Amino acid sequence: MKLTSVKQVAIIAGICSAAIGFGIMLLVRLYSSIVESLWFIIATPLLFFMFSFLLVLWAIDRFVYEKIKVIYRILQGRGSETASDRPLLDDVQKQAENWTENRQREIKTLKKLADFRRDFVGNLAHELRTPIFSIQGYLDTLLEGGLEDSKINYDYLSRADKNLQRLTILVNELNEISNMEAGREKMNIIKVNIVELVSDVFSLLELRANRNDIKLTFSKKYDKPIWVNVDRDKILQVLTNLIMNSIHYGAKKGECKFRFSDMPKHILVEVQDDGIGIDEEHLPRLFERFYVKHIIESHGQTINVRSAIGEGTTFSFTLPKA
Repeated sequence: MKLTSVKQVAIIAGICSAAIGFGIMLLVRLYSSIVESLWFIIATPLLFFMFSFLLVLWAIDRFVYEKIKVIYRILQGRGSETASDRPLLDDVQKQAENWTENRQREIKTLKKLADFRRDFVGNLAHELRTPIFSIQGYLDTLLEGGLEDSKINYDYLSRADKNLQRLTILVNELNEISNMEAGREKMNIIKVNIVELVSDVFSLLELRANRNDIKLTFSKKYDKPIWVNVDRDKILQVLTNLIMNSIHYGAKKGECKFRFSDMPKHILVEVQDDGIGIDEEHLPRLFERFYVKHIIESHGQTINVRSAIGEGTTFSFTLPKA
């Protein structure tokens, strides 16, 4: 029998006490002539029951509940006493178990966050180091005499400028991620035709895609607009980032293909390339330095990736329908 209240405890204690009292009275009557009345034998256990019942109630209230109430308020996150601070014993156990599970879950989450931040700082240092060292190398070469050499001066300045642009993008992305996490980044949600937006990005990156012999296409012809409620500028960044990734890692004479699927409340967007692919062991860590994840999550959506070495990569994410 599972005891869930102080009354149950008191009743059990009273019954046990009454049984003991009844047994004692029977023994006394059998071996002694002191007790003759049967009513006295019956009344005595009842007195034992009432006394034990009331004693247990008082003792638990005085010595147990005063301690339990404090623990119960802590578990419920309340600082002051309320009328509900006389919980069932079973409730206290459940609350304690839930509290323990939540604390363990929070500890695991904090450890994961600590690992993520450590890896993020390491990744960020690596990402920043590459353009900084490149710029430094180009400028050192120019200062040591290359500036007067017409064969390399413009080329090196152009390369330094590209690395500076990359550095600027990284710093801006880091700042925007920080603003998003702190809730300072304002979202300008409007109705957007996602097909038209992707076409605009195709036009912007067409020359770069042609230089890498990558074809930017749709999986089929979308004659009608597909409307979504998004921050246009931020989704533009997502699309640009994903297409640039396909151009950079895509196979020669390959393609970057967009597909849209209609869902009950969302539009599923898939970006597929036939490039070098990503090793399966690296997929879980892929988004640690991937800015688009933060943008998609700021829209209340998710982004996923599936990939295989030599077969290409597909990014998929949802956007809310307009």
